[in-house]
Amino acid sequence: MTTDDQLSVPRQRRLSAALVCTALTAAVIGSVGAPLITPVATSLHVSLSAAQWTLTVTLFTGAIASPVIGRLGSGPSRRRTIVVVLGLVVVGGVLTAVPLPFVVLLIGRGLQGFGIAVIPLLMSVARSHLPSDRAASTIAALSVASTVGIGVGYPVISLADQIAGLRAAYLLGLVLSIAGVIVAWCALPAEEPGTNPSIDVTGAVLLALGTVGILVVVSEPSLWSTPWHAAVVLVAAVVILAVWVVVEMRTAQPLVDLRLLGRGSVVRANAAMLIAGVGLYVLFSLFTRYVQTPGDAGYGFALPGVAAGAALIPFSLLGFVAGKVLPSLAVRVTASGAYGVSAVVGIAATAVFAGASGSFIAVVVGIALLGFAVGGMSAVMPQLVLVGVPTSETASVLSILQIVRSIGFSLGSALAGLLLAANTPSGSTLPLRGGYTTAVLCAVPFLLASALMVSVRGRGRVA
Repeated sequence: MTTDDQLSVPRQRRLSAALVCTALTAAVIGSVGAPLITPVATSLHVSLSAAQWTLTVTLFTGAIASPVIGRLGSGPSRRRTIVVVLGLVVVGGVLTAVPLPFVVLLIGRGLQGFGIAVIPLLMSVARSHLPSDRAASTIAALSVASTVGIGVGYPVISLADQIAGLRAAYLLGLVLSIAGVIVAWCALPAEEPGTNPSIDVTGAVLLALGTVGILVVVSEPSLWSTPWHAAVVLVAAVVILAVWVVVEMRTAQPLVDLRLLGRGSVVRANAAMLIAGVGLYVLFSLFTRYVQTPGDAGYGFALPGVAAGAALIPFSLLGFVAGKVLPSLAVRVTASGAYGVSAVVGIAATAVFAGASGSFIAVVVGIALLGFAVGGMSAVMPQLVLVGVPTSETASVLSILQIVRSIGFSLGSALAGLLLAANTPSGSTLPLRGGYTTAVLCAVPFLLASALMVSVRGRGRVA
């Protein structure tokens, strides 16, 4: 711990609030693409599958950049790294707000994805500069920022698009990114002098290529129409990642310390996050799609964009509550126990939907319970993954967790689409009502397996 342990309580509170506000800003900007997919397709005259990339590309760049940014921020340049990366997010915001061709919009959204990669660095700042109790609560709040950001971003961005148009909605993201840079510049503490870490360029390139390959396979169902194409990409990605492991083990200053990642507690936590990510995103994808189903389907609620976004407000509110409650519960019943409680709440969300999907109130309750599950798991996971990890490696280990979570979410989104497609009659564009129930119940084994995995052993206390 640094000399910032002697910060006064008000300064600790200000730093904690600044970190959370910065993370929330990054999360909202990351979610900007989701409610704007259809407006992008109609305004820029591109296909829906192409417009989907305005959301997918942020996931890709966030996952790929996380390890490099995490390593850059593990030394005395952490504050500078955060500010510079957030500056790139601002540049991305400019490119999305200016009425230029679709490819420029994609580049801008790619740069905005860097904001997601900053969150592990913000967690490392909290762990280094705040007393342990406040650091734990701040890290938990940073973990649920993406959950809260969804409920904030969806309705607000949809409303901006409806009132002022597509570019105005992206302009709002630009304003938020500028605010994030200002907050970070004013509030982040200087780091102690030291030697800047070297970047393992070879390792970074290999990890990026391998991660992109896996994300492309799981995020692009169209690739599966020719199975051998998908198989070639997947095998190539696995081979590249295997080479990356060999290179990292032989490098004096690796991008990621694989010996840390090889610890049982870290492996279990990452595996649990991958599995949980699949189950949680299956539910999220199904719930959000269900409430927007057209009325002629005989089910669903035909909510327009703004109303569908507003339906996610309970998701964020309960996610925020979970971020406050679960870390305290973890102190009393262990982190793995608190994680298990979150998984049970997620299963309860599936039960509510499966039993009463015809009631709008019941579906909103299910969405709220899902928010609690996502927020609770996200809040507790840092405690599980950081067991025995040195403070200097916090950002690096959490950046890998970011990649694992992104892959899990991508798998969940793809699985939801496959399950609904399997329950869609030939010649129809909408799945059968029972298809949603079947698909939702498929998330239960993932949540159970994730909870069992973290309960294998250990209390899950951060070192």
